[in-house]
Amino acid sequence: MPELLADGVPVRCLVRDRARLAARPWHERVDVHEGDALDRASLAGAFDGVSIVFHLIHAMGSSERGFEDRDRAAARHVAEAAAAAGVERIVYLGGLGDPDADLSPHLASRQETGRVLASAGVPVTEFRAAIVVGSGSISFEMLRYLTERLPVMITPRWVDTRVQPIAVRDVLAYLRAALRVPHDGHRIVEIGGPEVLTYRELMLGYANERGLRRWLIPTPVLSPRLSSYWVNLITPIPASIARPLVEGLRSEVIVRDPEPARAYDVPATPFRLAVRRALDRTAAGGPITRWTEALSAVPRGTPPAEAWRDEEGLRIDRRVRAIDAPPSRVFATIARIGGDEGWYVFDGLWRLRGLLDRLAGGVGLRRGRRDPERLAVGDVLDFWRVESVEPGRHLHLRAEMKLPGRAWLRFDLSPRDDGGTDLAQTAFFEPSGLAGLAYWTATAPVHALLFPALTREIGRRAVSEAGSGDSSAGDAQR
Repeated sequence: MPELLADGVPVRCLVRDRARLAARPWHERVDVHEGDALDRASLAGAFDGVSIVFHLIHAMGSSERGFEDRDRAAARHVAEAAAAAGVERIVYLGGLGDPDADLSPHLASRQETGRVLASAGVPVTEFRAAIVVGSGSISFEMLRYLTERLPVMITPRWVDTRVQPIAVRDVLAYLRAALRVPHDGHRIVEIGGPEVLTYRELMLGYANERGLRRWLIPTPVLSPRLSSYWVNLITPIPASIARPLVEGLRSEVIVRDPEPARAYDVPATPFRLAVRRALDRTAAGGPITRWTEALSAVPRGTPPAEAWRDEEGLRIDRRVRAIDAPPSRVFATIARIGGDEGWYVFDGLWRLRGLLDRLAGGVGLRRGRRDPERLAVGDVLDFWRVESVEPGRHLHLRAEMKLPGRAWLRFDLSPRDDGGTDLAQTAFFEPSGLAGLAYWTATAPVHALLFPALTREIGRRAVSEAGSGDSSAGDAQR
């Protein structure tokens, strides 16, 4: 969506629950049709006036069985509705694999979906990809979690299967380029990165980028079912998703015909660079997409006020508080945190953390801050650094203390209709190996005490200052 909007393309979004888009910064720039691809009647009018449909739907996740039937039904409904509306083309993202080989149910279903989409007569561009390296990819998250959490892995034979991974940026580039490459009929376009690697090489390459030492010991006794249960135990990926994915790992997924992809003129990103970019995405405030957001089990509507999550290799602690003060006032309160002002609550704990950091060779709290009320990108804030700031909207800090991983602290402000503010305070931690996991676990009780208290105190001070007419909020905004 952001890519299409950046290109100036008018977009309509088909979504089951309109409220799920409310947190997206682009939601007011798109036309929204509420419907479900599994409900044929709900698609009435969805494609009126639409020239190209992007079909990025997959039913795997709610159970281990039956996703093939749901994928088939969704594709049939979309194809028939698109044909009735006069849609010019459907663009679909499916899976690589030799169709003449013994493909797993997951990979076979991906390719069958492409054929069903083309059955109603609308031309179809079917991109076929293997592992997508980056945010939103379950396969990449499975590789990430296994490599991060297991210094020694007893691996099944599928670790020596060949695969051709592709960077998520390259997939987005192909999808965007599909707008300008017309064709008739059903065109299959196999896409991949510049390297053909084994899953063993993928895991060791990822480990090298993270500075981790990993040992893989092969064994012939781990079946796909046993492997999926192991993945379910070690990672947040449920067995209902892990098993179809693991079964697919026995199939070689490489580009066999590179010629059709050349028409789209997309440079191929090397695997290690794609991993590096995937690891660096948090600096901009978190991943754009998360695979968990697509699961039918995820509650609809407003996110909970308190949530501990494990997503995209991140440990996330999110606190949301409604404050009866305008965003400018709340932001001014946040902007004064640190330095001589301190951290508002449990200041002794913050000072202790700074002392421990200095003992470990870090910067501690001794750096203070440049200005007592104003913050700019690049400013030091005790043992944090400002990565992005928009007065009245958000503040994003990167930790510079000694850590077994990387950490960020972010404040997002949303105005309410009653003139108040919804404050979302989110702590991100990207652990490095087992030491990072142990650190997060050990500090969790402190976070449970400190972070809710911090949002409460920010709210109390903002409301108090709003009542007193303090002008500092306007000064800080300026």
